[in-house]
Amino acid sequence: MDTYALGSYAVHRIGFGAMQLPGRGVMGPPRDRDEALAVVRRAIELGVDHIDTAQYYGPDVANELIREAAYPYPENLVLVSKVGAFRDEKGGWIPGQRPEQLRSGVEDNLRSLGIERLGAVNLRLMDHPSTLPADQRVALEDQLAEMVALREEGKIAGIGISTATRAQVEQAIEQAGIVCVQNAFSLLDQKDADVLELCHERGIAYTPFFPLGSAFPNSPKVQRNAAVQAVAERIGAMPAQVGLAWLLAHRDNILLIPGTSRVGHLEQNLAAGEITLSPEDIAELESAAV
Repeated sequence: MDTYALGSYAVHRIGFGAMQLPGRGVMGPPRDRDEALAVVRRAIELGVDHIDTAQYYGPDVANELIREAAYPYPENLVLVSKVGAFRDEKGGWIPGQRPEQLRSGVEDNLRSLGIERLGAVNLRLMDHPSTLPADQRVALEDQLAEMVALREEGKIAGIGISTATRAQVEQAIEQAGIVCVQNAFSLLDQKDADVLELCHERGIAYTPFFPLGSAFPNSPKVQRNAAVQAVAERIGAMPAQVGLAWLLAHRDNILLIPGTSRVGHLEQNLAAGEITLSPEDIAELESAAV
């Protein structure tokens, strides 16, 4: 599989996202602990060298599963996390945007993963900042300054940003020299195309979340699209694989981190990297996005 730069690392373009390892609602223990551990181990066996996680997945659950399954970690394994939120006892998402909370989030990730430095950490901005409590409305400049300080201290190798506008990404590039962006993007949701193009021009990795469409109810799902299903049937692939293959073909700076809690599903996701879409396939798929 091709690789792309994630800061100072070169990683395969399909990695693994750990969000689905914990229980329902990304809370508590996994449905099947042995299967969850097997997923992480199988991913590494198949060449995955980029795992995306977060301390608040569980909380702590995803990181602890990764540690149990893979520690001591392979030298080439890049562990990427994110900060900017916490969880309450009921599974609610609590903003943690203040600089000291970002630092605490990084340190929590280091502790639960059992490492001294993360390959990259994404600053996860809030979707609706105007609704945040006053103490959580922090200037991006101050947040990035804390991330830079953590990098200078050697606790993180690279800085990323997530759920960010183009203006915020531009600011992060100039102030913090970011190595990756995590925003929503898929065949059926290309509203972030300008940010993707900016990243492509600047050699910055772009890691889409919701690569097969939003997980929220009543949102379009890539694998249910008629054109995607038609191409999948013609080339003998799964519709989800076609959706992932389109992303890989779309721009070479796209890194995928599809998540799952099942080994079979993991293997299907990684096999998307072996699919070559013809120009006719791509034209048919892109007609679905119009």
